[in-house]
Amino acid sequence: MTCELTDLPPADEIDIPAMRARYYAERDKRLNSSLGDQYLQDGPGDLHDFYNKDPYMAVQPRDPVVEELDVAVLGAGFGGVMASYHLVQQGVTNIRNIDHSGDFGGVWYWNRYPGIQCDNESYCYLPLLEETGFMPSRRFAPGPEIMGYIRLIAEKFGFADKALFHTLITSLKWDDSIQRWRIATDRGDEIRARFVVMGCGVLNMPKLPGIPGIATFKGKMFHTSRWEYDYTGGSCANPVLDKLKDKRVAIVGTGATAIQAVPHLAEYAKHLYVVQRTPSCVDTRPNPLTDPDWIKSLEPGWQQERIANFQRHAMEVPKPGEPDLVCDFWTEINRSLFAELEAEGWPQETPEQFMARREVIDYRVMERFRRRVDTLINDPDLAERLKPYYRFLCKRPLSSDTYYPAFEKPSVTLIDTSETQGLERITEKGFMQNGVEYEVDCIIFASGFEVSSSLERRWGIDAIEGRGGVSLYDHWREGPKTMHGTMTHGFPNMFYIGYIQGGLNGSVTEQFGRQGEHSAWVIAETLRRGAKVAETTEEGMNAYCNHFAEIEVDTSAFQAECTPSYFNNEGQKKAPWALFRAYGHGWDAWLKLLADWREAGKFEGMKLES
Repeated sequence: MTCELTDLPPADEIDIPAMRARYYAERDKRLNSSLGDQYLQDGPGDLHDFYNKDPYMAVQPRDPVVEELDVAVLGAGFGGVMASYHLVQQGVTNIRNIDHSGDFGGVWYWNRYPGIQCDNESYCYLPLLEETGFMPSRRFAPGPEIMGYIRLIAEKFGFADKALFHTLITSLKWDDSIQRWRIATDRGDEIRARFVVMGCGVLNMPKLPGIPGIATFKGKMFHTSRWEYDYTGGSCANPVLDKLKDKRVAIVGTGATAIQAVPHLAEYAKHLYVVQRTPSCVDTRPNPLTDPDWIKSLEPGWQQERIANFQRHAMEVPKPGEPDLVCDFWTEINRSLFAELEAEGWPQETPEQFMARREVIDYRVMERFRRRVDTLINDPDLAERLKPYYRFLCKRPLSSDTYYPAFEKPSVTLIDTSETQGLERITEKGFMQNGVEYEVDCIIFASGFEVSSSLERRWGIDAIEGRGGVSLYDHWREGPKTMHGTMTHGFPNMFYIGYIQGGLNGSVTEQFGRQGEHSAWVIAETLRRGAKVAETTEEGMNAYCNHFAEIEVDTSAFQAECTPSYFNNEGQKKAPWALFRAYGHGWDAWLKLLADWREAGKFEGMKLES
């Protein structure tokens, strides 16, 4: 299939200096000086202790577990499952996944809101398709299918029955006397693990806005990651929300979740208020069934080739003449940029000239998004409020064919909170904005997950203590310090999976998989050599950190044109836990660094203890 170029507005139709000034203004009026503190860890009423409540599965009583493991894997989403898969491939089978959810799935266990689908192409997002023989039903697979697939991986590779669910880790403490991690849980378990893999993922702590007056509301409130179908009617698989027909509903947020949930809420609610701080950029969403003939045409190794191709076209630089296999809005800028260069005979350009050319393409792509709104929204004022004014990738780009049409219903009202950095106040009967009270029966928070707050908040583990009782939270207070983005000095036999000082891949599952692969090799090789402890030295950690800092790409000019979001740490210029601080030489270079290190077999920068 040939990937066609999109029809972008000409550059001479866009006043780029004026648009850049507009981007700055849109950013500045949305900045909130409280940053991460604008979110609550707990809520009132319906939202009290909502993080620990499971509306989908009852907690089953069980006796405390007392055991010794080779590896405890924290998490049972893609991060934890990919770590366990690679451990099993390395011959390490005395393992256990531990998760506070009721089954495998991670964020796909908790996110069961109506309309949930993958918003990256499933053929790249779902890992191990060739290894499992599975193929997604559609280009963008539905949430229940993805959750089921995560369990399928665990079952196929023999670790599904080794998981502890509805179990929250309360402490991880290294015991030098036994050279193991002592793990305590809220179920009274006493687990001693030789190694620990922190596969907790990125999206695990729901983000709850600390809106003034939230405790006074007398109606129903819930977060989209704890959807209450008993109240709305329907189910994730059959989102007929018929219990909302006499309900006035407010949904707070217009990101990836709301884009998918709003059309269903708009169909059933008596009235729907969509509370928006910053509009998303929303493209078309062709989502055909997977073509059986295409499946038959695939050669061995097709998925890894497709993932690598997507990474180059979406996040880095494709090879000259390389086809764009995924061919969607993620790859649009590079597709347009390199077509332009090819048409000009590949002129020699400095990096500055290349980036200036790319910036112009960025403005043209975003203008295409804005003009799409005009074709779907009849009210010019409403259309303007739904248009995104920021650079591409300042917020997660999205796709939907039903989101904008929902606003054409007379029963749907957009509430713009950009001038007040969010809702002014929640009242007993609803919410207040610009001096007007809107009465509602239900408030749904589609506010996503915390990704740049402190580790304590996101991991929810009271204590993580390494050698000498040193807290990992204190060790990383000013930001992560690692070797390879997976290990740190003073915390032996502990490995990390997530966006921590490593390469950056456009597919989070590929990111987790490669980190799991590296961690599993180190663990297995340590055991094969008869050692009991593997730890990066302080010199090894510092050398990697210095190298990482030296080659880090400065994105400050780009970030200056971004409205606040989790993609840019709520607008913080310097955040200790910046989500996308990536290895500056690119994804392939980072993979080669790790592969070369493993191939050398010297454990350079580490020490092994028997």
